[in-house]
Amino acid sequence: MSVLIFADQAEGHIKKAALEAISYGAGVAAVLQTTATALVLGPVSKEDAAALGKYGAQKVLVASTDAFGHLDGQVYAQAVVQAAQSENATVIIFPHNPDGKAVAPRVAARLKAGLVSGATSLPDVTGGGFVVRKNVFSGKAIAGVSITSPLKVISLNPNSYPVKETGGTAEVVDFQPTVTAPKVKVTKVDKVVGEVPLSEAEIVVSGGRGLKGPENWGIVEDLAHALGAATACSRPVADSGWRPHHEHVGQTGLTIRPNLYIAIGISGAIQHLAGVNGSKVIVVINKDPEAPFFKAADYGIVGDAFDVVPKLTAAIKQLKGIS
Repeated sequence: MSVLIFADQAEGHIKKAALEAISYGAGVAAVLQTTATALVLGPVSKEDAAALGKYGAQKVLVASTDAFGHLDGQVYAQAVVQAAQSENATVIIFPHNPDGKAVAPRVAARLKAGLVSGATSLPDVTGGGFVVRKNVFSGKAIAGVSITSPLKVISLNPNSYPVKETGGTAEVVDFQPTVTAPKVKVTKVDKVVGEVPLSEAEIVVSGGRGLKGPENWGIVEDLAHALGAATACSRPVADSGWRPHHEHVGQTGLTIRPNLYIAIGISGAIQHLAGVNGSKVIVVINKDPEAPFFKAADYGIVGDAFDVVPKLTAAIKQLKGIS
């Protein structure tokens, strides 16, 4: 019996979400008094794979064949199932990101395993049960889901469990699963260019229609740069073409859970809140004191963004010694 963690990578680099999943998987293994094994599909160096031991993985299986050059959910699922069987894994952990969402349900179906997606804490195994907690109703409530099947699949919500460095080096094992040829053919890749990937950002600065136009977006970018943050926007901003759609957060866009979310000129409609209300701290800047977002905010500033934000940016730069 063991815990298997799917550690996804991009261009040979392990993603932050994978480190969270490994730390979480190591925590699950400790609860179950068993071992944690990470699985990496794609090209990573042996040194990077061994370094995953710092986060709690005792062993790392690495499959670096061409079949895993690009994500194909069916091919990846075949490899994960074979890894789970070879390691006698009873619990399989995934990040709840696009890769995890594409693979976890397929693995659960193949193994006839119970699946809980978007877990937010370690499972409760008291009394012989296995209960996993997750957010429901757009984050308005928490549900405890009991998994009764012998095999269990869990995907972890981003920024729900901290990355924990426990020290140590993992044993790296070459893993060669038998998989079918990928049916997905990638003909072109358009990369999102930015300082901080929005899905992995711990601080996000977001703007809405209160900024009045794309020509004023500089104050958002200046604040984000001072904080080392990613930038985001509300849906009306993306629909108006002020910002690209990959920055849209909300019910119909990305769901994020940063440590700090700063909303500038966003009223806070329920659709937007659904994508950001998992943030640990929410700061709202809006000149309308009746804006709904203030009800969800931890801190609020009632004032004109064009007056407040530059002063806030200047104060942060002064504090951090940034010119």
